[in-house]
Amino acid sequence: MTLQKATGKEKERGNLVARFAADQRRMWTSPEHLRFSDTEWLVPLSGVTAGLFVTDRDFSAHLSRNPASLRHYNTLSNAGLGALVGVAGGMWLLGHASHYEHWSETGFLAGEAALNSLVAVESFKYTLRRERPFQDNGRGSFFQSGGTSFPSEHAAAAWSVAGVLAHEYPGPLTKIMAYGLASLVSVSRVKGREHFPSDVVVGSVLGNLVAQDIYSRHHDPEIGGGEWQSISQFFRGEGTASPANQGSPYVPLDSWIYAAFDRLRAMGVVESGFRGVRPWTRSECARLLADASDGIDGAPAEAQKQKTYQLLVAEFKEELEGAGTPAPVRARLESVYTRLTDIAGAPLTDGYDFGQTLINDFGRPYERGFNSVTGFSAWTTAGRWVGYVRAEYQQSPSAPPLSDSARLTIARIDPVPGTPPGTPISSVNRLQLLDAYLGLNFNNWQVTFGQQSLSWGPGEGGSLDLSDNAAPIRMLHINRIAPLQLPHFLSWLGSMRTEFFLGQLSGHEFMLTPSGPIGQFGQSLDPQPFIHGQLFSFQPTPNFDFAFYRTTIFGGPGYPFNWRSFARSLVSTTNTSAGAPKKPGKRTSGLNFSYRLPYVRNWLTLYADGMTYDEYSPIAYVDISAWHAGLYLSHVPGIARWDLRAEGVYTDIPGGNPKNTKSPGSFYQNGTWRSGYTNDGNIMGSWVGRGGQGAQAWSNYWFSPRNRLQFFFRHQKVSQEFLPGGGSLTDAGVRTDYSLRSNLSVSLSVQHERWLIPAIQPNEARNVAASVGIQFEPQRIFRPAHADPGDASPASGGRP
Repeated sequence: MTLQKATGKEKERGNLVARFAADQRRMWTSPEHLRFSDTEWLVPLSGVTAGLFVTDRDFSAHLSRNPASLRHYNTLSNAGLGALVGVAGGMWLLGHASHYEHWSETGFLAGEAALNSLVAVESFKYTLRRERPFQDNGRGSFFQSGGTSFPSEHAAAAWSVAGVLAHEYPGPLTKIMAYGLASLVSVSRVKGREHFPSDVVVGSVLGNLVAQDIYSRHHDPEIGGGEWQSISQFFRGEGTASPANQGSPYVPLDSWIYAAFDRLRAMGVVESGFRGVRPWTRSECARLLADASDGIDGAPAEAQKQKTYQLLVAEFKEELEGAGTPAPVRARLESVYTRLTDIAGAPLTDGYDFGQTLINDFGRPYERGFNSVTGFSAWTTAGRWVGYVRAEYQQSPSAPPLSDSARLTIARIDPVPGTPPGTPISSVNRLQLLDAYLGLNFNNWQVTFGQQSLSWGPGEGGSLDLSDNAAPIRMLHINRIAPLQLPHFLSWLGSMRTEFFLGQLSGHEFMLTPSGPIGQFGQSLDPQPFIHGQLFSFQPTPNFDFAFYRTTIFGGPGYPFNWRSFARSLVSTTNTSAGAPKKPGKRTSGLNFSYRLPYVRNWLTLYADGMTYDEYSPIAYVDISAWHAGLYLSHVPGIARWDLRAEGVYTDIPGGNPKNTKSPGSFYQNGTWRSGYTNDGNIMGSWVGRGGQGAQAWSNYWFSPRNRLQFFFRHQKVSQEFLPGGGSLTDAGVRTDYSLRSNLSVSLSVQHERWLIPAIQPNEARNVAASVGIQFEPQRIFRPAHADPGDASPASGGRP
């Protein structure tokens, strides 16, 4: 460190008592200066703190109680804090003795920040009176005599001193050393069982916020040091001007825009879309169009390309025109829709055991007779914030009970106690939320919480692992919404997208716990199991993208959800017997890829996804994994308006493989979580179900980018080793989508189905499903007349 003699007079600090009183007054009255943009950091911080409060006791209970270990960590925390305070105090003394003003100020401001933070901490500590982990069996109760745990004064003092040191000398080495020591103090206070995790988190944040305020008000920039922008200033400033820091709603999985982007990508117009990771945000769709504009405008384009591109530009006009400008409060009624479906004949409604007549429909109920859904979707954004809601009224008629043979078959193939009751199926008349979430965007990392649907596969018929075949899952979702360019040593992988989610399932009725099997037909478990997933997707070339992912079901009765069980489910590579106390979870691993053939560019795309469970990758176990593959022709040669898509899928692994230890129908089933890989009774993956083989095909004639005539076909066979007598299902139908106006469209479809499943009835059955849907899509986005992104709030009397 180079010392420079001060050339000016030491900064006048005035009356220290008055200065301290003014600092305290500003600190305690700071809440009156909060603005709407401060919710962008206060809400996540509050959520983290609340989560820590819930898990504090369990986390602390699993820490070592060895007296030697506790003494060791307490010594570390005291030594770390002593080192920070010693450095600051030494700099103040040496600065005065040597007349180095920068050193003197550093030590003085560090001490001033520590003193101010400790006053706040002690005020909270003796007001809230929380017991420490070693008191009263670690309950962590508040307002108890002798409680002095919340927040941590060690953490507050350490982070306040470290913050001043790191900004007075803002080099990377100083920051690493200062914040590293502060982190050591915080961790040691928890490991030494002196504080709960929430105590040190709140203490650390409080100390750092006080230090920032002291430093920014009293630091003399003429003698050195760096700028320290407050969290509020960061969120109110230029951070919201970039699209990377603006909240953006996801486009629903059943939207027409994905088919349009598929055609543009297959035609070579869109280069960077990740087909196997959906949904996309509106901002990501706008980015894809902006990147594609050069290819469209730079050369004469075929009519189909140009029309499709222009229609998408009109849909995302607001996002394209608003890129790089501050984001006001915006709101849009995205759609209002109704769909009426009449089914003549007996349909299949149990995809987990037998099959489904209607697939990939967000788990909506249906039965023989008249069915309907009527709903709306809407979204709003304000700076980094985004909110979305899709709600609908669902109606389906009652139905007779399952046949005796079907109920006996379920008792045989499912690990459930007894036989399902022979009670009639009740009618459904309910209000239902589909996707509904609230979220924040930080530099293209969007964090959302609520009910959400994910699709981790490139196929039209639904991926093997996560699809819209089941109802949306309540989850915390962290998503890199735009591609991340990897550093040079990983540049061969191209760009990357990644996402993580942690959710809770619904509708699970049976489990095998360490104490034995539990569950009853018609009664959901309490608590319901959890599920988490991680995905990494790469695009090495414009023609090729691939992804690896993993999902795990864990928790539920007998398996409490805590940090230890979560970590075990996340990183464990071993397995145990069903119902074991330390069961890591029901794990599935998968991959998907999409490849546009370069020699027939703008014509043919191949894609596939594979899934295995309790193994690390289907690549290493190709012949004992489930697979789904397809091809897409953006246009039939010589007929530009026709396209064709065909897919095949199986979960019935071909026999004769000595490595195949999986029993028939084992995919989507588990011996511990006995309701299987389902949410609210529907498989979260492929419609082909357990022990099945299937094929699908679609062919569209495009009158325009949104108007089409579609012919579709589906065939499914079920293994005799899974269902007694096996089974088969064949669907064929026609559908048309037509836009009456730019914001009003109608859909008509007719499907004929023949199925033969001896386990249900000895003879074949037929049904016809006819649907009509009407959708209104208002194209105007509403926003207040005077919207300040730094002070965004819902305003009445706005204009479109």
